[in-house]
Amino acid sequence: MTITRSVVLGCGSYLPSQVLTNEDLARKVDTSDEWIVQRTGIHERRIAAPGELTSHMALHAAKSALAHARVDAQSIDLIVLATSTPDNTFPASAVSVQADLGITHGAAFDLQAVCSGFVYALATADGLLKSGAYKRALVIGSETFSRILDWTDRTTCVLFGDGAGAVVMEAQQQPGTRDDRGLLTVHLRSDGRFKSKLYVDGGPSSTGTVGYLRMEGREVFRHAVAMITDVVEDAFRATGYAAADVDWFIPHQANKRIIDGSAHKLGIAPDKIVTTVDRHGNTSAASIPLALSDAVTDRRIKRGDLLLLEAMGGGFTWGAALLRW
Repeated sequence: MTITRSVVLGCGSYLPSQVLTNEDLARKVDTSDEWIVQRTGIHERRIAAPGELTSHMALHAAKSALAHARVDAQSIDLIVLATSTPDNTFPASAVSVQADLGITHGAAFDLQAVCSGFVYALATADGLLKSGAYKRALVIGSETFSRILDWTDRTTCVLFGDGAGAVVMEAQQQPGTRDDRGLLTVHLRSDGRFKSKLYVDGGPSSTGTVGYLRMEGREVFRHAVAMITDVVEDAFRATGYAAADVDWFIPHQANKRIIDGSAHKLGIAPDKIVTTVDRHGNTSAASIPLALSDAVTDRRIKRGDLLLLEAMGGGFTWGAALLRW
C-alpha cells in the first residue's frame, strides 16, 4: 500500500550583497572579533539594503528553488512563508511573493514561529499536501532581522543577519516505508512560559511600534540543547532511525556552541554537521533552508541522503524533522 509523502524537488537561497564583519561591528559597539567568534562562531553576516524587503529576498530564493526543481511557478498552488519580519503588519508577505511570481490561484500565507519557523512551515505544508488539497508548494524562510535590532546592544546585534531560503515540495505516492523519499516525520513543540527569554518589545496591539529584539542569552542557551535533543529523539523513535543513520545534520544556525553541543549529545559526528553560522549569523527562519541550499549547491547532499533538521526559537518554539533527499 502506498502513502502520500511531501517530496522536496529543489531548493534555493538568497543573501543580500552587504557583508557586515565582526571588525565592522567593533567600530559600532564595545565588542571584538575574538569575543564574537569565541561565544558564537560568527565571523560575518549579511544585511539587507535600504528598501530591500523580506518579500524581495523570499522572491529571489523562491525563483532559485523553482529553477533548481525545474518546475514552473504556475505549478505552485501553495506558498507558506515563515518570517518574523514581514513587509507589513498585513497582508502576508507571502501574497507579495505569489503576485510577483504571477500566480493567481491557490493559497499563500505567512507563518510566525521565529527561528523554528521553517520547521513549522514544513509541517504545515506537509499536512496540506498530504490532505490532497494542494499538489505543489513553495516553503520559504525569509528574514530582515537587521530591522528589529538595537544596534547599541552588543549582546544581540552581533548575532543576527538577513537572508532567505526556499524549497519546492510536491505530494507524491511512496511505498510507505522509512526508506521513502520526502518528509518522513516532523515534530513541533512550544512552551509560552519562556516568552520573556527571547522576544521583541513592540507590536501592533501592545505598543503600536515594531520594537527591538530582546534576549536573555544565557537562559536561551541553557534550555536550547535539552529541548533540541528531546524533540530529535522523538523523531528517531517515530521512524526507527538513530543518529548513526543520519547523513547530514542541518540545524538552525543560532550559535556554533549550541550546534556542537546538540550534535555531541545526540551522538552525531562533527563531519556530518552543515554549518553556515560563521558566514550568515543567525538568520532565524531562513537559516535552515540557507544551510540546506549551501550543502546541496556544493554537492555534499546527494539523492537518498537522510537529513535531520532542527530548530529552536522565541516562544519558546522548537521542532525537528527527518527528510530523505
